[in-house]
Amino acid sequence: MKKIALAMEKFSYYAGGAESYAVSLATSLIENGWEVHFFGETWDGEPEAAVFHKITIPKYLPAWLKMVLFALNHKRAVKNQGFDVIMGFGNTLYMNVYQSHGGVHWLSTKRKVYSEKNKFKRAIKRLLIILSLKQWVRAWIESAPFRLDPRPRIVAISQMIKKDMKSFFRVRGDEIEVIYNGVDTSRYNQNLYHELRGPLRKQSGIKEDEVVFLFISYDLKKKGIEPLVEAASKLKKTGNANFKVMVIGGLPYTALSKQIRALNVEDKIFFTGPVRSTDEYYANSDVFVLPTYYDACSLVVIEAMACGLPSITTKANGAAGIIADGKDGYIIPHPPGAQDLAKKMQLLLDYEKRREMSREALLTGRSYSAKKNHQEMMRILGEVAALKRLCVG
Repeated sequence: MKKIALAMEKFSYYAGGAESYAVSLATSLIENGWEVHFFGETWDGEPEAAVFHKITIPKYLPAWLKMVLFALNHKRAVKNQGFDVIMGFGNTLYMNVYQSHGGVHWLSTKRKVYSEKNKFKRAIKRLLIILSLKQWVRAWIESAPFRLDPRPRIVAISQMIKKDMKSFFRVRGDEIEVIYNGVDTSRYNQNLYHELRGPLRKQSGIKEDEVVFLFISYDLKKKGIEPLVEAASKLKKTGNANFKVMVIGGLPYTALSKQIRALNVEDKIFFTGPVRSTDEYYANSDVFVLPTYYDACSLVVIEAMACGLPSITTKANGAAGIIADGKDGYIIPHPPGAQDLAKKMQLLLDYEKRREMSREALLTGRSYSAKKNHQEMMRILGEVAALKRLCVG
């Protein structure tokens, strides 16, 4: 039986993207005969067949020191323990497979800072980032896979991340494999439209012919809510008022509420707050919009497309790599501008255009399944395990 060690502070289906992905991948590995070991601070107990090794880090320590101690303790815990594969996600110093779900930290931080519109405040943020010990420690740990000899198998979750790794760490393109994120296509598909369309729109006061632009995020500002609000205002001013913007996840902060009132779009944008399931919202929407300042590869874009929603996002989202611009969605520049966004939204107010792009989005989205992702990852993990056993033998 092949043995694999996965390392992450928290293992949970109900946490962030990387955390839930690790649990999902582990489940597939176990189903395919692997012995899976988790090394982390917490685990929610799934999958039950995994073996959990607790790494204890004192809570009172500064963030940068916690990161260092986790990486060092993990290295000591897994070294010389007979694992066929040791997989890291960006928080470890020792591994033979590396898959980053956050991309290159310095570059992601550089892009996210544009969410601050005030140039002076943006400059201050940049200075604080440069002076932050936590940022430097994170970058040092993140660069570990590129310092190791032999170098681990490196997996990027999007073409954008591969490009970032090549330029920042100065590695050859053939040293990085791209395996895009995948979603549960047995859940996210056009059946949601047929099964759930209607009641939510009626309950929310949305007319049958109104076009619903869906936005999903808990971090509203960094995912581009402000340019979206401004784009909605521009769209309304053109006389194309037959639309709504539905925001799932986060609730409006003070500055955002002021912006919505100032632009007179209170009747066009509504916030649901956190929801237990996004299924019904995909089913009752027509276009997905995420003008993000940075995403390594946004899962919600792939989910939306698998449900048949044409998607609009920025080139700073790795998920833009699956979009054929103008065919199944639109890619706008970074930082996102309200004018560019409004133009793309306006195009998708046309029913025939939207229906045509919806068909294409459906085909694209369903080709990026979690099953396919796991199969490709297991191929790489199997190759690494076989090579290690050959070398040992």
